[in-house]
Amino acid sequence: MGRPFLWRRVSFLPPITYFKPAGIPLASLAEVRLLVEEAEAIRLKDLEGLEQAECAQKMNISRTTFSRVLDSARRKIADALLSGKAIRIEGGNFEMAVRRFRCITGHEWEVPFETMVTAPPEFCPECRTPSIMPVWPPGFGWGSQRRGRRGGPAGR
Repeated sequence: MGRPFLWRRVSFLPPITYFKPAGIPLASLAEVRLLVEEAEAIRLKDLEGLEQAECAQKMNISRTTFSRVLDSARRKIADALLSGKAIRIEGGNFEMAVRRFRCITGHEWEVPFETMVTAPPEFCPECRTPSIMPVWPPGFGWGSQRRGRRGGPAGR
């Protein structure tokens, strides 16, 4: 029996999830699908400049798994850049490191993942109303697109 699957922890969802070469009609472009956890690996290693061990720890995966995710991301980006393909960032097997919540009166706050696992919020810390809901950036969420933890393994 293999190791149990670990969800890749993601701290940042990019606000822009689609890139295409200028001057080429969208209908004639091939597309590369970059998973959300692959974008997170690129962000941590190449943008933030962290060591692979730190990146793996932040994503809650082993160093070898992080290395595979990073290699896959770099290969996809290189293919898109050198072959003139569009890049779509979506899907994958991830959980948010921090969840943001909002109550019906408009207060917003963040809850770390570790707290979410042991004691998810039941009411707003400001006004104590039990009418709260998670807040996601536009285009992301739990549901039919198989994004995030409830969607199940995708993008393999």
